Amino acid sequence: MTATDVTSRRGGPAHMLARALPMPAGAGLARTLVERNARAFRHVWVVLVSGFFEPIFYLFSLGVGLGALIGSVATDDGRVVEYAVFVAPALMASAAMNGAVFDSTFNVFFKLKYARLYDSVLSTPLGPRDVAVGEISWALIRGLLYSVAFLVVATAAGVVTSWSALLAIPAASLIGFAFAAVGMAATTFMRSWQDFDYVQLVLLPMFLFSATFYPLSTYPDGLQWLVQVTPLYHGVALVRDLMLGDVGAGVLVHVAYLAVMGLVGAVFAARRVERLLLT
Repeated sequence: MTATDVTSRRGGPAHMLARALPMPAGAGLARTLVERNARAFRHVWVVLVSGFFEPIFYLFSLGVGLGALIGSVATDDGRVVEYAVFVAPALMASAAMNGAVFDSTFNVFFKLKYARLYDSVLSTPLGPRDVAVGEISWALIRGLLYSVAFLVVATAAGVVTSWSALLAIPAASLIGFAFAAVGMAATTFMRSWQDFDYVQLVLLPMFLFSATFYPLSTYPDGLQWLVQVTPLYHGVALVRDLMLGDVGAGVLVHVAYLAVMGLVGAVFAARRVERLLLT
C-alpha cells in the first residue's frame, strides 16, 4: 500500500484544496503538514509576526503622512475618497500576496534543498502531492493572518468605510491561495538562493504599478491593459471594491481570475513536487 492509498482525514483548508486538485483520497493528510508548520512557528513567532509590520508602515507613512498632502483622490468609478482610504485596500492585498509568496518560496526551497524535510515526510503516509497541498495551505493561512491583522489596524485608524470590508478577509484568502500556488510552482525550478532575485523582480513592479498607490486612469492608455493583466491588480481591485462598499458584477471577474490562477498553479506545483521527490 502506497502513501496515496491511505484514507484521508476530512476537514481544514488542506482538505478543501485537495478536493479541487486531481489527487487521490490520501491528499487530506496534507493537514498534518500544516499542523507541523504551525508547531514549528511557535518557536520563531517573531519571524511570523514581523511580516505584519511592513504594510502597516506603508499605511501610516504613505496613506496617512502623504495622504495629508494629497487630500482626496478620485477612484476609477468617479468616487472621491481620502487617499488613506484609497490606498489601504491595496496594502491589504499586498500583505496577503507577500505573506503567501515568501512562505511558498523561501521556506519551501529551504525544506526542499537543504533541510531535506520532504524526504522524511515520504516515509510517513503522506505523499508528494500532500506536500504541495499542505505547503500551499500553510502559505495561504500565513497570508490570511497578515490580512486580518491589517484590517483590524486599518479599522482602528478610521480608513475602513463600509461593513462589506469584512468580505475582504475571504478575498485576501483567495489572493494568498493564488500567489502561494504559483510561488510554490516557481520554487520547484529554482536551483540556488540567487534565483530568488527573480521573485523580487516580479513582485516589486507589481506592488508599485498595480493601481496600488494611484487609480488605473492615471496610466497612459497604452499601459492600462498591461496593468489589468497582472494578478495583483485583480487582488487590489477586488479588496478595494469590497472595502469601499462597491460590490458589483465586476467583483466576479477578479474572483474568477484569482481562482483560476490558484487552481492552475496548485495542480502544476503538485505535479512538479511529485516529479522532484520521486525521481
